[in-house]
Amino acid sequence: MVIYGVYIVSKSGGLIFNLDHNVPKIETERTFSYPLEINLEYEQKKVSVGFGQKDGINVGHVLVCVNGILANGSVLEDGREIKEIIENKENYPLTLKFSRPKMTTNEKIFLASMFYPLFAIASQLSPEPKSSGIEVLEADTFRLHCFQTLTGVKFMVVAESLQLGMDVLLKRIYELYSDYVLKNPFYSLEMPIRCELFDINLQSLLEQVEKNGITSI
Repeated sequence: MVIYGVYIVSKSGGLIFNLDHNVPKIETERTFSYPLEINLEYEQKKVSVGFGQKDGINVGHVLVCVNGILANGSVLEDGREIKEIIENKENYPLTLKFSRPKMTTNEKIFLASMFYPLFAIASQLSPEPKSSGIEVLEADTFRLHCFQTLTGVKFMVVAESLQLGMDVLLKRIYELYSDYVLKNPFYSLEMPIRCELFDINLQSLLEQVEKNGITSI
């Protein structure tokens, strides 16, 4: 059993907590001849694929290594500019390693804000009144499970497609939230959750479920 992440969205639609628990690291390394078959975009913080794809390297993937030397933004660890190396024909063949980029905090906040209206639309589309909204969002590689409390706070877990019993896990996470977040005198509603005891107990819960199964909780 694999749990990829946990997200908590406030009743107003803001992301107040996220945990990347077990996100797989996808890296692809290929040797290229000149000219390069993919188009790269050079920014100060990263070099990414802007156009074209080859052998598992897709648009948006980030360059992490050139000939075994790690990339740090637009330069290598030895101080050389990546753009100069790649545009120089004499440096080929080049072995380039690309990785799927990690979502930034701002991107996660944006996605959480997009889920909020989708949840509301699903509730309105229901032919029956008092719909619970989106409970499961399924893709070919994962399932997003959602539990909304009576106060409108949404708890979401992203897990393997075939994993069952996520409703039990979501309610257990809600119990941890009630015990360690809501009872914290320094926590204000709607604000980002920064509670060490909640983090520790949530991490322990996820590890227990992955190791012993959902029945262990």
